[in-house]
Amino acid sequence: MDRQRVSSDTEWESTVGYSRAVRVGSQVHVAGTTATDEDGEVVAPDDPYAQTKRALEIIADALEEAGASLEDVVRTRMYVTDIDDWEAIGKAHGAVFDEVRPAASMLEVQRLIDPDHLVEIEAMAVVPDDT
Repeated sequence: MDRQRVSSDTEWESTVGYSRAVRVGSQVHVAGTTATDEDGEVVAPDDPYAQTKRALEIIADALEEAGASLEDVVRTRMYVTDIDDWEAIGKAHGAVFDEVRPAASMLEVQRLIDPDHLVEIEAMAVVPDDT
């Protein structure tokens, strides 16, 4: 079975040994994604809504490169550093997935890799298998 890897060319991918996304057959799995800009800097350090929107933009780009879209997403997982931010994070997630409505989980974690990151999101999409 063919394996398509999508890279965002960050230093983390080669250091940790992962891909931004991987497509195998009809499934596309997107790794945990945080809100960073093109220089690797944290976007909106104090704004969980803006961080969620940015992470989902990065996920959308990775999905597109793998031949999928946000409309193909069937599962998301949101790791948050403060569950009290659930409403802002949920609102941003809902704005993106309004009609798609993937299965979703939101879990509070002690911390993420950078203390300014408030949310990290994973996604899984299912698309027609072209192989």
